[in-house]
Amino acid sequence: MPGREDGARLRMDGAAKRQPSRADFRFFLPHRVRYVELDTQGIVFNGHYLAWYDEAVSDYIRAAGYGDEMRVAGADFHVVRGLVEYKVAIGRKAEVDIAARCTRVGRTSIAFETAVFPKDGDTLLATGEIVWVLTDQATRRPIPIPGEMRAVLGRFEGMDFSAAA
Repeated sequence: MPGREDGARLRMDGAAKRQPSRADFRFFLPHRVRYVELDTQGIVFNGHYLAWYDEAVSDYIRAAGYGDEMRVAGADFHVVRGLVEYKVAIGRKAEVDIAARCTRVGRTSIAFETAVFPKDGDTLLATGEIVWVLTDQATRRPIPIPGEMRAVLGRFEGMDFSAAA
């Protein structure tokens, strides 16, 4: 997407969206790039970013305090959106921090922003978004996000996610 001098990028609807910084996140998953994650160019193959983001989001919700005892019986989350935007190529043996944060809790969905930074560095290497929808596993239909999960994520992020309930 076209960029702007102020660091924002244009969304498809023409509105500007600010690029995340390390300071926007409180959760980081450390990772060292493995040889198996490289493509023939010697950089991380694109498909691995989504695996990194999935692992970071899963660890993020546990760090926020969401535990197995809070799970809704017969329900689980499905990924309905996985977005990766590449900023800087990442090579072999690079040590990175994969950041994750909850940005929105809707009636049946949760949106997470993800980003990759060098270990202890501020350069934005990649960004992303993961959106989960909570579904009844028997019907595969969306169901409401429980209030307890909204509260746990809200406390962790210092945000009020109760409005969409």
